[in-house]
Amino acid sequence: MSASATRLRRLASVAVAVTACGGAVLLTPPVSSNDRASGHPTVESLRQIINDPSAVVPSRTLQESALIGTKSGPLDILVVGGGATGCGVALDAATRGLRVGLVEREDFSSGTSSRSTKLIHGGVRYLEKAVFGLDYGQLKLVFHALEERKQVIENAPHLCHALPCMTPCFDWFEVVYYWMGLKMYDLVAGRRLLHFSRYYSAQESVELFPTLASKGKGKSLRGTVVYYDGQMNDSRLNVGLACTAALAGAAVLNHAEVVSFLKDEGTQRIIGARIRDNLSGQEFDAYAKVVVNAAGPFCDSVRKMANKDALPMICPSSGVHIVLPDYYSPDGMGLIVPKTKDGRVVFMLPWLGRTIAGTTDSSTSITPLPEPNENEIQFILDAICDYLNVKVRRTDVLSAWSGIRPLAVDPNAKNTESISRDHVVSEEYPGLVTITGGKWTTYRSMAEDAVNAAIKSGKLSPSNECITSNLRLIGGDRWEPSLFTALAQQYVRMKKSDGGKVVPGVMDTAAAKHLSHAYGTLAERVATIAQRLHTVLEMSTANLPLISLPGDLALLSLTPMQQAMRCHALSKYLLQSTIGTSQGRRKKCRRLKNFWKLSSLLRMHISMMGSISSLEMNQSDFRSLRVSDFQCVVFFFLSLYRRIHLLLHSADQVGLILSSLLYIVNKDCWIPGHL
Repeated sequence: MSASATRLRRLASVAVAVTACGGAVLLTPPVSSNDRASGHPTVESLRQIINDPSAVVPSRTLQESALIGTKSGPLDILVVGGGATGCGVALDAATRGLRVGLVEREDFSSGTSSRSTKLIHGGVRYLEKAVFGLDYGQLKLVFHALEERKQVIENAPHLCHALPCMTPCFDWFEVVYYWMGLKMYDLVAGRRLLHFSRYYSAQESVELFPTLASKGKGKSLRGTVVYYDGQMNDSRLNVGLACTAALAGAAVLNHAEVVSFLKDEGTQRIIGARIRDNLSGQEFDAYAKVVVNAAGPFCDSVRKMANKDALPMICPSSGVHIVLPDYYSPDGMGLIVPKTKDGRVVFMLPWLGRTIAGTTDSSTSITPLPEPNENEIQFILDAICDYLNVKVRRTDVLSAWSGIRPLAVDPNAKNTESISRDHVVSEEYPGLVTITGGKWTTYRSMAEDAVNAAIKSGKLSPSNECITSNLRLIGGDRWEPSLFTALAQQYVRMKKSDGGKVVPGVMDTAAAKHLSHAYGTLAERVATIAQRLHTVLEMSTANLPLISLPGDLALLSLTPMQQAMRCHALSKYLLQSTIGTSQGRRKKCRRLKNFWKLSSLLRMHISMMGSISSLEMNQSDFRSLRVSDFQCVVFFFLSLYRRIHLLLHSADQVGLILSSLLYIVNKDCWIPGHL
């Protein structure tokens, strides 16, 4: 029994490591003792750690302890905010040899960073305004974004790719106008060009985009101009940044909130922050030479912790997107509505087997969970209906989301759509550097500027210059588009047979491609764990209903809600088998003999829940499925009572009592998702 339990514990630890790459809470820096003794790991050793497919990060408890410091041994930089910019700052600083900590109030990428248009682009409309408005600021932003676009794709090739976007033209003037404008877009991209834009005739366009209308606005389609931009999986890319930062040596912690700043009594300089762990409710002090405020739309609230009289420096803008069925757009081709009724641009893009359309651009108030209103949804539907030959129905909207863009401008501006999306770095209060504005595409250079400002503010001594312009993220090193073929040929996928039993089956191409693009070179580890756990599943859950395991979850591509509900079902089964049912004692004893194995599976399930990013569903729905600490305590005592009762009849149950104690005492098994 002990050997089996040991094997299960090892499998659980590997499962936690793999799920961390998909979104679990990241843990303490995996820097060797030799590196620590020499001060900082070299750049080459950092690359080896990040690209090591077997790299494992320690527990949440150790991660939290790395953030707890003293005045005599503070962190170099403490980052507030776990979005794209915050995680980018943590990665940049860690790869420069600095001691870095990061805290995020909710989950990584739970805010604006997961609610984008999923495009990595320089901004076609910004270029148009730069040319006709003679706006050098807009032109500079386009140049910079196009330069960063290629770097983002190269650093995370499994999560980013080039996507052709079609621009319909209903008269010959539009053909010439858009052709020349998009050729200028190619010219501005220069050596960072993805592919050349080109013109397609009306017939060729309809063949490429079957739902494109041949007539619109009372005119016949004259053709289309297709150009290329980048598309990304924004939430996974954000989590990949956090994972890579952790492997590089940063201590990152989600569900940890800054409640106040620590200030030097003499100089009033900020020297750290008071942090509350929102999972345990405990608070601790994290000391740092510089605090970087990368809280996105909430950066003003963080600034007011330092100075309650601080004036707002952002003007929030709402961007709404809707999800439509897949037949609205073909796979591998997007559509751009070049000019809506109010002069905006609306995209319609293929996305994970569906179609997303957006976005709006309007002033809004800052709320933790912004919701799209009906007028914005209808605006998007009206914008695309003139360009499609299918009936655009409100009932086709599968879901919608709203994100808040933090624009660093005069808050009295009436039209946010006309404001440049460039970023701003400032230090209004000693020890607090704020980075806001910008866009997803330029997160890396934004992080670089913020770290440079932090180094200057804290008089820090980095071991090297910024290297993130040529640093592959976790899962991206040596990844090839053909990786899915090896997965399909070498691994199996757990499936449910007609009899309801979970059996191994052939991994289809769709599942293999999903694994390859979601996990990169770590996809083989996920598939391997799924196959190994199949044996455990047969051995310990022969009579269980269909309950997916960590690797199986990834293979089946279950939604976070399904993961939570299935994990809840397993815990319910364990509770029933522990405190007794209406069945006979002999059958209950047979179930109890497998309790340790089942509890190990539950621990892996709970660890898997850490990879669920709250961005993928309504947070209130997720929290409603969590088992409270009180329920865990009740579960423990009921389990213990039942085992003591059985102990009176069988001395063999001593091991089961000890297993229950170990199961509850080992608190690391309850990180990071916390049902």
